[in-house]
Amino acid sequence: MGHRLSKIYTRTGDDGSTGLGDGMRVPKEHLRVEAYGTVDEANSAIGVVLAVPGLPDAVQATLTEVQHDLFDLGGELCIPGHRAITAAYVDRLEQSLDSFNDDLPPLKDFILPGGGQAAAACHLARTVARRAERRVWALARAEFVAPEVPQYLNRLSDLLFVIARVLARHEHGSEVLWRRR
Repeated sequence: MGHRLSKIYTRTGDDGSTGLGDGMRVPKEHLRVEAYGTVDEANSAIGVVLAVPGLPDAVQATLTEVQHDLFDLGGELCIPGHRAITAAYVDRLEQSLDSFNDDLPPLKDFILPGGGQAAAACHLARTVARRAERRVWALARAEFVAPEVPQYLNRLSDLLFVIARVLARHEHGSEVLWRRR
């Protein structure tokens, strides 16, 4: 592992640039920085879900593992050419998704984001994960991004949707269905 930060501010970004993991300097609004920055936002949003007391153990364990995955994914995006996310990461998310979804009734209507504090926070994390996926696709149109990276983010947003459904039932016994007007 590289050097650890002993001093948090460096002033090197005061000119509007930032350093990638390989030492290259790029503008702070570079597509790569937008991509890994939005992955960091998704990780933080998941942290908000995890901060809600009383989560089911399976949700807590799964989301904690996802946070570690997102750190790996952000590292892959931060270092051009670095690979961290493999098909096994995507497979693991799909297995978790199937496991959580098995006990849920089929959806017949759209549901509104909400259903309790943890469920609402999970819906917010889902939308940030979707934005992270869009940012990664923008980067992938300009530079190489391994296909597993956007696949992971796509499955993650699906997983967060399903977990939000689980949490709505856990917190309030039901979901809020959208009613067509």
